Amino acid sequence: MPRHEASRNPLVTKAPARAGAFVVPIRPRAVRADPAAPLTVGSEGRMARIGGRNLWLAWPAGLVCAGVVAALVYLAVPAVPGTVQFVGDTLRAATSTPVAAASEPVQEVALGGTAEIDCRDLYPGSLWSELAWSPNVLLTQNRSLPPTAVTALVDALQPDVRVTCVWKGPQGTVVSSLSRVGPDAATVADPALRGQGFSCEAYGSGTTCRRTSAGVREEHTVRDGLWLASVETTWMPEDYGARLAAFVWS
Repeated sequence: MPRHEASRNPLVTKAPARAGAFVVPIRPRAVRADPAAPLTVGSEGRMARIGGRNLWLAWPAGLVCAGVVAALVYLAVPAVPGTVQFVGDTLRAATSTPVAAASEPVQEVALGGTAEIDCRDLYPGSLWSELAWSPNVLLTQNRSLPPTAVTALVDALQPDVRVTCVWKGPQGTVVSSLSRVGPDAATVADPALRGQGFSCEAYGSGTTCRRTSAGVREEHTVRDGLWLASVETTWMPEDYGARLAAFVWS
């Protein structure tokens, strides 16, 4: 190696060459000015690829993950309204004053004629919860005439309506009405309802009748000066009329 080249390269050994020996030049090692700078390959300065990463697999895997997330969101959307209603009802029940049950039996309050009757007073706790917690149900309280397809019975009994409760939901409609009637109303209602295809049987000192046709169940209980009438259209809670009558005349 020429002497002037060796003198400019500090990495080249300056030991004198002996006769018959040859000198192998030492290639200078690349030194990074900044240790934090990324390693590069070649003179073009391209970043080195990390081993094991394959773009042909990364893209399909990402699309599959996005599809799974979208499917989970789609499945969860129908439950959002019910969840919101459940949370809202729970918070309202926790922060509002509890509704006290009637201090007197419903029968006595209805016959008294002075105190107002609320729909909550008409239902036993289990049946009230079953109806109130049904999804997207709406309760309307008024004093409309007893629901029945036998309109002549309304004219015959001349009811003094105390309360009417109308439940509407996706399942259908349930309407119940409690009215004050004359003491002989049971003897009038029994033959009138039997003549319209109702099956009737004795209920204490009164009568109870029911008929189911084309998705509509109609139930009437007349006893001790009260008339409890219910019509369930496509929505028929189990033993609805019997549970309601048992609570009113308990």
